[in-house]
Amino acid sequence: MKAVLYILMILLSNFTFAQEQSLFEQGNTLYNEGKYAEAIDKYQAILDSNMQSSEVFFNLGNAHYKLNHVGPSIYYFEKALQLAPRDKEIKNNIAYARNMTIDAIDVVPEVGISKLLKNITNVMSFDGWAITTVILFILFVVLFISYYFAEYTNKKRAAFSSSIIILIVGCFTLFFAFHNYNQHKKDNPAIIFAQESQVKNEPNLSSPEAFKLHEGTKVQVLDTVNNWKKIKLSDGKTGWISSADIKVL
Repeated sequence: MKAVLYILMILLSNFTFAQEQSLFEQGNTLYNEGKYAEAIDKYQAILDSNMQSSEVFFNLGNAHYKLNHVGPSIYYFEKALQLAPRDKEIKNNIAYARNMTIDAIDVVPEVGISKLLKNITNVMSFDGWAITTVILFILFVVLFISYYFAEYTNKKRAAFSSSIIILIVGCFTLFFAFHNYNQHKKDNPAIIFAQESQVKNEPNLSSPEAFKLHEGTKVQVLDTVNNWKKIKLSDGKTGWISSADIKVL
């Protein structure tokens, strides 16, 4: 019975993949014919089936860009970039899409220790730092055992010194692993989808307007209260915006 279920699952997955591949090819054909709205429907159908890939997001971004949909094009390019962060073509196209935005927001540069810490942390992913830490701690245990069982003084000293150095380095990599994890946990970007949106000082309609934002601007979501989200801009400004006006990445 289990074997039959296993075979059925394989057949179903193959059928689903074939369907999604067919939709993707249909979308590409429509895109090449200049039928961008119809192509969007095909790509969106793939996402609706819980299948995600950088290629689908990238093509969706391109189709929306052709229709001058600023918010959606940047949103889907950002989604593609999350899955393929080193893809030069995605980076190139998202730069073109960002040129369509109205808001010119400065970026507060990081300096000193904060900048150095961020640069070191981003050398590897969380998984990379974690794996490195595990390897270093295993190596520390091996060296410490070698020190414990070594018969000669020179070997004991070398094993002990090496184990201590490895332990210190392992503590640093553990710190960077947790710092990387916390950075990504706090990272909650969103894209403005409304053509123009009022950002309030407080999460209610009667609150004074702090500033305005326009379609395509990227923000960080800090908090949510009812139908309002507290956002932060790259220049440090904060405010509250209607949840309906943005889409979280």
